[in-house]
This record gives sequence, C-alpha cells and structure tokens, in this order.
Amino acid sequence: MTSRSRRQSEGTAETVAIGTGRRSAYLVVLVILPVLALALAVPAAWGWGIGLRDLVIAVVMYLVSIFGIAIGYHRLFTHRAFKGNRALRICLMLAGGMAVEGPVTLWAAEHRRHHKYADREGDPHSPWRYGDSGLALLRGMLHAHIGWFYTARRRSSRKHWVPDLLADPDVRRFDAAYPAVVALSFGLPAVVGGLWSMSWTGAWSALLWGGLVRYAVVHHVTWSVNSIAHTFGDRPFRTRDRSSNVWWVAMLTLGEGWHNWHHVEPTCARHGVLRGQLDPSARLIRWFERAGWAHDVRWPSPGRLSAHHTGPVP
Repeated sequence: MTSRSRRQSEGTAETVAIGTGRRSAYLVVLVILPVLALALAVPAAWGWGIGLRDLVIAVVMYLVSIFGIAIGYHRLFTHRAFKGNRALRICLMLAGGMAVEGPVTLWAAEHRRHHKYADREGDPHSPWRYGDSGLALLRGMLHAHIGWFYTARRRSSRKHWVPDLLADPDVRRFDAAYPAVVALSFGLPAVVGGLWSMSWTGAWSALLWGGLVRYAVVHHVTWSVNSIAHTFGDRPFRTRDRSSNVWWVAMLTLGEGWHNWHHVEPTCARHGVLRGQLDPSARLIRWFERAGWAHDVRWPSPGRLSAHHTGPVP
C-alpha cells in the first residue's frame, strides 16, 4: 500500500470525493439563488425602492454576517488569531453561520487548504488556475469567485484540516444545527420587519432586502477576496503567492481585503497593518480584548513587518 492510499484508508487524506447531488446543492444555494436574489432586487428597487426600515435591517444583517465571517469563521476558528470566552465563540459562530457560507468546520477546512497551496496546484480557488493572461485569467477569476463550488469533485477533508474544531463540542453542535441557523438568517429579518411595521407587507419586504438580497451581496463581497484580491492590487509584503491589497474590497469586507499581509502572517488578528489601512474587524477584536471577552490576541510584530516589507514600513 502506498503512503497516499494509506492516508486515504486512515481517513486523513486532504480531500474527500463529493457526489453529484451535493455539488448540485452547492450550485443552487451558492451560485444560482444569490444571482436570482440580486435579479429580483432590480425590479423591486425600480418599482418602489427600499425604505428606511428595510435599509436598516439589511445593513445590520450585513454587518452581522460579514463580522461573523471575518472575525469568527476566519480569524478565530480558522487561524486562531485570538482566543475568546465561550459566549463570544458561540456568538461569532452564529454570526458567521448567518452568512450562509456553510458550517464553520467546512469553511475552515477549505480555507486552511487554500493557505497551504495558495495560487498553486491544490488551492481550491486560485484565479490563476488556467493561466495568467486574457481569457484564461477571466476563466480563473470566475472559477475562484463561484465556479469552484460546483466544478470541484473533491472538497477539503474536515478530519485532516480541522481536527481541533471537530474535537470542540460547541462546534459539533453548531454544525448539527446549521440548517436552523440558515433558517434564522432569513427568518429573523422577516420577523423584525413584520413587527416593526406590524404588517405582512413589512415582513415580506424585510425578507427580500434583509434576507435574500443581503445574503447575495454578502456572498459576492466575501468571494471577491478569492478572485479580486488574488489578481489585482498592491503587494507591499513579500509572499510566495499573489495575495494583494484592494482597498474597496477591504472596506466592503470590513478589513479582509488587506489580503497581502494576511498571507505573510495568517494568525495575525489585524490584516490592515499599514498606515491608512482601516480594519474594522481588528478594531472590534481590540474592543473584545479590552472587555475581557478575548485574550491571547496575536497583534502584528513591528519586526515581522519590517522583515517582510519590500521597502521601509510607513
């Protein structure tokens, strides 16, 4: 038996095969439905626009979802950039789940594999997969943004990549309850909209803007880090991959678009480490630390910044 087949038999292979049914579910939930939600928003906005109530609900749900992914799924559970008390960990898991990007164990497994093989063979979503010019790069960006959800015949093995998370009882309970979290992600804005307006019309309107449209926008904003921030932008730090800084992606993702330093120091709690790089997610982690809810936070080291910067650190 070869070493590769031995790893397969022991359940520690890096990837596992997935069936057509599961891939089709990814296609519908992660690719088709968000596009349909955005398409539905166009005639709705043209016909009667979005009112203040729906705008407030949508913005709050957007912030909860993005912070849940950026701080919870990404910096806490995937990279261990800080430690939190149990209440904070559960809240951040719940907020991340509201983004409807999958259970935390699968999200973290895919992302850890991405870091190991970034922009090389083995990366689940590199925009450089098919080449570095013309139509090949456009095809690669589409693959990195949404295509890989359906085309990948194998997904990251949770047993291999996230045994630490699988050993956490709270994480296991969250994964088991993930369908209920998805229902909450759409039901909560509808309930708030209905109670705020005391009408069914308000509930349906809030479901559209705070549920469906928000979910679609969150997905494409998050995935722009995979596609855009690995293709365009500045690279002030030396890395072995093409991770870049794109300011408008950083603003939409609350700090995640400062992607270059993140690939130098994945466990760092701050991604925007240079002057003028606003990182709201890092600021919120700082507030958690000061409140005593977060500890062992890994803040950037000036020595590491200087060692990897291509010039003097501003």
